[in-house]
Amino acid sequence: MKARIWLALAIVPVLVLGCARRRGVENMVLLPAHDDPTVSFRFLFQVGSQDDPPGKEGLAALTAALLTEGSTQKRPYEEILDLLYPMAASISEQVDKEVTVFAGRVHKDHLARFYDLFKEVLLEPSFREEDFVRVKTDFLNHIRNTLRYADDEELGKEALYQFIFRGSPYEHLEEGTVAGLESITLDDVREFYRKYYTRDRLVIGLGGGFEAGFPERVCKDFAILPAGTAPRVPAPEPERFEGIHVRIIEKDVPATAISFGFPIEVLRGSRDFYALALATSWLGEHRNSFSHLYQVIREARGLNYGDYAYIEHFPNGGRRQFPPPNVPRRRQIFQIWIRPVPNEARLFAFRAALRELQKLVDQGMTKEQFELTRKFLKGYLLHYAPTTDLRLGYALDDRFYGIDGHYLDNFRRALDELTLEEVNAAIRRHLQYRNIKVVFVTRGAAELKEALISNAPSPISYPTPKPTEVLEEDREIATYPLAVKPENVEIVPVDVVFER
Repeated sequence: MKARIWLALAIVPVLVLGCARRRGVENMVLLPAHDDPTVSFRFLFQVGSQDDPPGKEGLAALTAALLTEGSTQKRPYEEILDLLYPMAASISEQVDKEVTVFAGRVHKDHLARFYDLFKEVLLEPSFREEDFVRVKTDFLNHIRNTLRYADDEELGKEALYQFIFRGSPYEHLEEGTVAGLESITLDDVREFYRKYYTRDRLVIGLGGGFEAGFPERVCKDFAILPAGTAPRVPAPEPERFEGIHVRIIEKDVPATAISFGFPIEVLRGSRDFYALALATSWLGEHRNSFSHLYQVIREARGLNYGDYAYIEHFPNGGRRQFPPPNVPRRRQIFQIWIRPVPNEARLFAFRAALRELQKLVDQGMTKEQFELTRKFLKGYLLHYAPTTDLRLGYALDDRFYGIDGHYLDNFRRALDELTLEEVNAAIRRHLQYRNIKVVFVTRGAAELKEALISNAPSPISYPTPKPTEVLEEDREIATYPLAVKPENVEIVPVDVVFER
């Protein structure tokens, strides 16, 4: 699968959709919808945080932000905002490990003015010193203040990626590190833009009610970008590890955020991906009471707000219901996210989630669970991309993964074809519970470390009565065996997380 994706990336400059080919337009993904009164743009550059030079972590994100939150050669940033406001439009950027996307959507009555402005933002940046200082300060404040002290859930999830991909280009946060950001100069930004914002790395997505001839105009306008020579970054290879490895982020908090997982080889588009997606939906569909983990940890025991599982990157999960497009990766992880639980219940909640994962791997799904989840997903997938803009985003991802057809259509079709035996076989091939990495964001790290390595029981009590069957299961959960070696537990003070 990795070779397939690499091939897709390498030949993007000459691949086109059928509709685009007929019009003689290259490097474009077109989704015309003439009854749509809006036009959506997604300019995808194949450059991301994996391309940050060592010691300059955050350069890709800072460069993209300076395009959408900075001045152009013709006008200051404030004037750009004033021009966008009456059009009820905006221009945003999204930087992930592999790609950077600039998105905008406007009513077609304002298309000409909006497009001219969008083009100016991407092709004629001024990179002024005052914009650089403002945006860089925002980035540093995001890490130092927001992520470390105001968003434990994202802190734990991002720390898990850092832990799993240690030593690889996927290790650092897309926004960078404090040391990396502090070392970045305005000349670094100009050089990064010159090096990576090239026509060979660009795929242009257009969707909605645009007129005939408009794609050709956009393609011609962006053809002025230079040809690129920067080498592609190889797919990351996460370090191999055995056993349970734990990183405890010491922070004075009343509740503990927990994330754990491990790398997987499966990527979107393969038969096993759809099988695992079905199993993962049953185990932990994001922000959905349908989730089995939700039923075990929240519904039956009231320990937290929710408990979810993923086989693809799902950023900012606390602020969205459905997975966002345009965060494609050549390596993914299986992840369970346990939203904050009271500190006294942290070990119990971790044991409960790990035990459910073990039961899924060892016993597989039942016929009833399989059929119920298949029926649920066939309807639920329709909510993933209800707008032209989101469908355009997914179509760009199809290009990244080399998917023939459309991912969501293929997914629904696969649900009709999959068997219970296929799903359980995929679970056994790709999921496991013995070699995992765990991140706790909690108070009393030393006490937690001692409890982990001593395999101390973690009994739980409730302020309200619970059914007998719940209490009986609690006794099993409280003594679920954890084999954690002392040398596999590290404690990190929160004020140095993402420092370098």
